[in-house]
Amino acid sequence: MSAVRSARLKVDGGIFTDLARVPDLARELEHQGFDAAWTGEINHDPFFPLLLAAEHTSRLDIGTSIAVAFARNPMTVANVGWDLQTYSQGRFILGLGTQVKPHIEKRFSMPWGRPVDRMREFVLALHAIWSTWKDGTRLSFEGEFYTHKLMTPMFTPEPQAFSTPKIFIAAVGEAMTEMCGEVADGVLAHAFTTRQYLHDVTIPAVQRGLQRSARDRDAFEVSCPVFVVTGRDEDEMDASSAGVRKQIAFYGSTPAYRKVLELHGWGDVADELHRLSVLGEWDVMATLIDDEILGAFAVVATIDKLATALKDRCDGVIDRVMPSFPRTLSTDTVIAVLNELRD
Repeated sequence: MSAVRSARLKVDGGIFTDLARVPDLARELEHQGFDAAWTGEINHDPFFPLLLAAEHTSRLDIGTSIAVAFARNPMTVANVGWDLQTYSQGRFILGLGTQVKPHIEKRFSMPWGRPVDRMREFVLALHAIWSTWKDGTRLSFEGEFYTHKLMTPMFTPEPQAFSTPKIFIAAVGEAMTEMCGEVADGVLAHAFTTRQYLHDVTIPAVQRGLQRSARDRDAFEVSCPVFVVTGRDEDEMDASSAGVRKQIAFYGSTPAYRKVLELHGWGDVADELHRLSVLGEWDVMATLIDDEILGAFAVVATIDKLATALKDRCDGVIDRVMPSFPRTLSTDTVIAVLNELRD
């Protein structure tokens, strides 16, 4: 099985959802040479910042990583996606995720069940709605979870000259990942992912989905955040690694991500991390992330070797990467690393 197509690696950045800070940050990301700016849905809406990012940039792709699909319905998401694609002049990527049952039912008061099937239908409904608006086809989508059969001229958005937005879906498990390959344009892998997991689990699942939809690998992108531990000397490297070890320990304590640790033979570490998390022993948990585990989940390299290390991590498994550069890195350093990544 061939892995990732031989195309230029895209390097993306994250953008705050604090609206007052978005214009400056978006301009800075574009100036530094990033390819896209992504928002997440945590304590603010993920779409509003992208309108500002689009207004204050001209080249940068903008996307949600992620917006919670099941907190909404396909029609409302189709409207937002259509408007952002139009306003950004074709630069919007719609990244969707399922969230988990307690949040969907108890925070958003929405139905939960069979998330892979529900997400698949959500994407197909989006395509049906956008086809109606773009091509004038009659809206007649009737599925198990969503039904959209009414669209009059009054409620049809104005035509736009760009393609419909690409849809990326967040996935860790094989079933969701395979579904991504079947109906989506990309997969948003989790930061708690190793190169081996991408190679052995994610890419084969994507390939199976692509085969079902008779599509080539060139039609699909694997996007993945990557932890970065870097610095100019040993002290800076140690300071950088401390925070990353805590992040890895936090994710590793979550049963949903246990399969990643198990693939490497670290199931006992997952058990202990979960036990300590129940006790609230967050600092102790970080001590379980030894150098071997740290190196599997993070790119660990001094600044002068960082670009090469990132290339090695991404080669053959990642099409677009969002490295978690420490905030202490200067703009000139970030620009230099990005330029070297593209050489």
